[in-house]
Amino acid sequence: MNHLKTEVNNLKIEVSNLKDETTKLKIKMDETYEIVKALEHSSQVNKADHDKMENDIAHIKGNMEAIKKDIYRIEEATANNWADIARLKQAK
Repeated sequence: MNHLKTEVNNLKIEVSNLKDETTKLKIKMDETYEIVKALEHSSQVNKADHDKMENDIAHIKGNMEAIKKDIYRIEEATANNWADIARLKQAK
């Protein structure tokens, strides 16, 4: 009978230890879940920043193309002016 009581007490201790371990695992799981949620939020923020940068780059690229066209027009007008100056010098 004493042997049975000892066995039951040992089982109670093991069950208690398992409960403690389960509680610790749940706490770690909850912490991991919070970390994953924080990482997910950070990822979404980074995605939004990335999208904004892509839009800004596209806008800057459009502005650069417009500036290039304006510079080409200025070069063409300058070349035409030089040609007109050369003709005027010849006409003297």
